[in-house]
Amino acid sequence: MSEGSVQLQFAPFSSALDAGFWPTLSKKKLEEYKLDDQPRDLHGYYYNGDPDGVPCRLCVEYNAFEGPGHISSHLFPSPGTLINFNTLNAFREIDKKNVLEQSAKQIWDDIKSGKAITEPFLLSRFMLLTFCDLKKYHYHYWFAFPALVTPEPVTVHKPAQRITDVFTSNQVKSLQKEYDSLVKTVPHLGFFLVVQDGNSIKLQTLDKANKVSKKAKVFYGFCDPCTLSEHPGWPLRNYLALIASKWPSQEPISIICYRDRSREGQRSCDHSIVLVLNLPSMTDMKECPKCVGWERNQKNKLGARTVDLSSSMDPNRLAESSVDLNLKLMRWRLIQELDLEKVQQTKCLLLGAGTLGCNVARCLIGWGVRTVTFVDNSTVSYSNPVRQSLFEFEDSQNGGKPKAATAAEKLKKIFPGVTSSGHQFSIPMPGHAVGKSEAALKQVQEDVGKLEALIESHDVIYLLMDTRESRWLPTLIAASKRKLVVNAALGFDTYLVLRHGLKTDESEGSTASPVNLACIPGHRLGCYFCNDVVAPGNSTRDRTLDQQCTVSRPGLSMVAAALAVELMVSLLQHPNGGHAAADTSAKDDHLNASLISPLGLVPHQIRGFLARFHTILPASLAFNKCTACSESVMSGYREQGFNFLLKAFNQPSFLEDHSGLTTLHQEIDYSEIIAFSDDESVKSTE
Repeated sequence: MSEGSVQLQFAPFSSALDAGFWPTLSKKKLEEYKLDDQPRDLHGYYYNGDPDGVPCRLCVEYNAFEGPGHISSHLFPSPGTLINFNTLNAFREIDKKNVLEQSAKQIWDDIKSGKAITEPFLLSRFMLLTFCDLKKYHYHYWFAFPALVTPEPVTVHKPAQRITDVFTSNQVKSLQKEYDSLVKTVPHLGFFLVVQDGNSIKLQTLDKANKVSKKAKVFYGFCDPCTLSEHPGWPLRNYLALIASKWPSQEPISIICYRDRSREGQRSCDHSIVLVLNLPSMTDMKECPKCVGWERNQKNKLGARTVDLSSSMDPNRLAESSVDLNLKLMRWRLIQELDLEKVQQTKCLLLGAGTLGCNVARCLIGWGVRTVTFVDNSTVSYSNPVRQSLFEFEDSQNGGKPKAATAAEKLKKIFPGVTSSGHQFSIPMPGHAVGKSEAALKQVQEDVGKLEALIESHDVIYLLMDTRESRWLPTLIAASKRKLVVNAALGFDTYLVLRHGLKTDESEGSTASPVNLACIPGHRLGCYFCNDVVAPGNSTRDRTLDQQCTVSRPGLSMVAAALAVELMVSLLQHPNGGHAAADTSAKDDHLNASLISPLGLVPHQIRGFLARFHTILPASLAFNKCTACSESVMSGYREQGFNFLLKAFNQPSFLEDHSGLTTLHQEIDYSEIIAFSDDESVKSTE
């Protein structure tokens, strides 16, 4: 075969994806793209200084979404298009011929309009099709490097020569110097003209092609990422299409494949090659030429590639990402304004690590909460594991493990991304007299101090204890410190979930002012004790066995625990947070556009009756003589501190006197009270 009939072969691009690209794409898919599969801009690059044996690479890094600004000056930008599909079937069934032709038409339009002359990097476009399986961390992708096909093959007129066989060493140095000078004014210059006039070597940008002296010899230069001694790299293909369209020639054309390598501190371009080619004209072509360019996979077949990152990821990080995935998917179609970061950053204190505490904790980590702290003074008994979801049979042996610490440990085993700890101490209660010994007083004072510190360091306090009086002290402390409190309590087949009114500095002293009972402001809502007309006392005295245990239908705690967490999350999404009003007149339709919270209603109370599978959403005002959250009680606590609490522990009647309940009792004539039953029949009392 004669030299002029040997068809020119090009070294195709091989994709080189940075490992950080996939986590970046995953984040964008979850938080930005969601279900939008419109094409996106990407920015890759190639390099003309690789050592021998390295394939012709096009690199796409983790910051490829940011624009070409991150590409270093010695690299050559390649504009790309990303199409990320929502399903694997869509990825597989896309009309790849049409996709490639559209990209090739962009290149052809840039050539015909002359835009490729002033911005020649547009000749190096690429495409990337992807599908991300974010549950398994499997990524499917396929690169295309569109290349226009000339109407007739490009043939080799003379065998490839090293640049040092065509130019003298001084001319090679001059060429290198000229290039360095030109890229100072035209960064990332990948395509250029080399003009030889006698012994003189000058470099020009492509837009100067028509101004070159006809006496001078012109070489079409490009920065070649290929390292082969006889073949050029892929960028030459579209460069030849530009030359054939804009500067056709009946004579063979000369191409300089410029390769600039540094080895052991020595820079050299001596391994660059010069090609002399027969190039058919494309000036008369109006339609876009045919194109090629899909990358072959590892089996050297035209097909997609797959990368599995699950085995290389840290299991703890993988768990965190997977938990966040399910939550972030809510923002794709259902609730785009959902603020998951606020939920994640909320620190929750669970007072009680029993049936309710375990279920609340499980639901909290389901919502992505990262800080869950337990307080409980008891140990795991044999009856606990079947109802309390964080414990196992082994935890109840040998006297039982401490509930709080064990619950925290088990929670971290379920989700390593949670920060969880357990504290074992008793919460002092009204009606449970404190001993007079110095040791007893010191212990109670330490327990109060621990509770105060924990409430201060958390955002939401859950009251999940067995007895009514155990909820009094945390209610008082949380009200004083302006913390959101969520209360959950169980009966046999009934439950109560209640959020305490969240006081403000401005709200103190305003409990007597009129209020619309159909929409009670958050700071005017009552606490767990606001409906009581007596102070909490010792409810554990003289209890039978069935009264000592929490006897309730087994599924009840899961219902109440879930509602307690959902109420908290709804409040966190509300613009007013814990100060949100309880609108008892609103419909319970979470799609109602009139609701302010993205998740719907934020009731004051949720009362459930399992016997009838019925739920009601009442709301009640804060009581200005409440033994836990009234201004008089909080003032006494703030002013007297532990001494005030000590009186309340030893004498529950002290709270009635201090809050004003005693005076109220004296003013009420109970013989005239009429009580209404559920069936609205009137019963008079004598």
